[in-house]
Amino acid sequence: MKRLVLMVLSLVMVICLGGCSGQKTSDVDPIEEYGCDVLNVYNWGEYIGEDVLSNFESEYNVRVNYSLFDSNEAMYTKLQGGSHYDILVPSDYMIQRLIAEDMLQPLDYSVITNADLLYEGTLNKAYDLENEYSIPYFWGNVGIVYDKTLVDQADVESEGWDVFQNTKYKGMIYMYDSERDAFMVALKALGYSMNTDDEAQIEEAYQWLVKVQETMDPSYVTDEAIDGLIYGEKAMGFMYSGDAAYILSQNENMAYFVPEEGTNIWTDAMVIPANADCPKLANEFINYILTYEASYDNSYTVGYASSNAEVLEDMSSEGGDYYENDAYLARTDNDNDEVFENNEVMREMLSELWIKVKNS
Repeated sequence: MKRLVLMVLSLVMVICLGGCSGQKTSDVDPIEEYGCDVLNVYNWGEYIGEDVLSNFESEYNVRVNYSLFDSNEAMYTKLQGGSHYDILVPSDYMIQRLIAEDMLQPLDYSVITNADLLYEGTLNKAYDLENEYSIPYFWGNVGIVYDKTLVDQADVESEGWDVFQNTKYKGMIYMYDSERDAFMVALKALGYSMNTDDEAQIEEAYQWLVKVQETMDPSYVTDEAIDGLIYGEKAMGFMYSGDAAYILSQNENMAYFVPEEGTNIWTDAMVIPANADCPKLANEFINYILTYEASYDNSYTVGYASSNAEVLEDMSSEGGDYYENDAYLARTDNDNDEVFENNEVMREMLSELWIKVKNS
């Protein structure tokens, strides 16, 4: 789901230039200060800036033990199995589940003073209305990436998600291999909520996806779609906005479109598990990530929209690295857009149906 753009910042950002609070020095004794000197972070693969971790280690005189997961469910399984982490970066619906199951602890806003640097549009979402347990890390949406030399722009804009059933493009499309995202596309194409648990509507969405399978010869992939679209192996696919922003930055023939029927507006956010061994340092890490320097490094390297308001503005404005990149800054004014909600019954239903779709 996530992709690291292998870029190198021209300036190593070690000194905090603004937005920092209570900067530490390397001679601080972390055991005395925080009760620990190792921070265990569990994040998406390839989802952090070039210098973020090394700068944090130098500034706080600690070591970061950085582990990777490839799905919210894999992360949840590890946590439920008793694994201890100090920082997690799950998605919205998983945060909702972790809160409901008392698996998170409240954040300490006496430490996280950089919360006032956050972009307002990322705050107070339904999964954590007062941001008691979570601080946004990256955010965006899902849309259609297509090659303007191979796909008619008019088809994409008039058909929306139904363009994935347009047989003009048979054998030329990627389908993201994720039941929740694929069913989001189908449900939105049919005019339904992506959070519906109505069995008749889900059956219609299943049949919509079966039609794609039977008529379009799709390739089911995840990160492989990024290079595949950049190098012209396929002409179209749907994907997360940050990956799309990278594709657009690498190939001028590529375009990004989000159908008016609606899409998923997602947030990945930092949380502290209830069983964290080093919560005080974890709050410091969250505060550090929110600084301009760390947020800039993250967004510049990875390509996803920053939760830091100033970084978001600088990246998307004239002269910014993602200026006029249609995928970088997600829209916030479409009433058909939604946030995924945690629904285990629905999730299990979609998982079983997705297997049937790919085998049909």
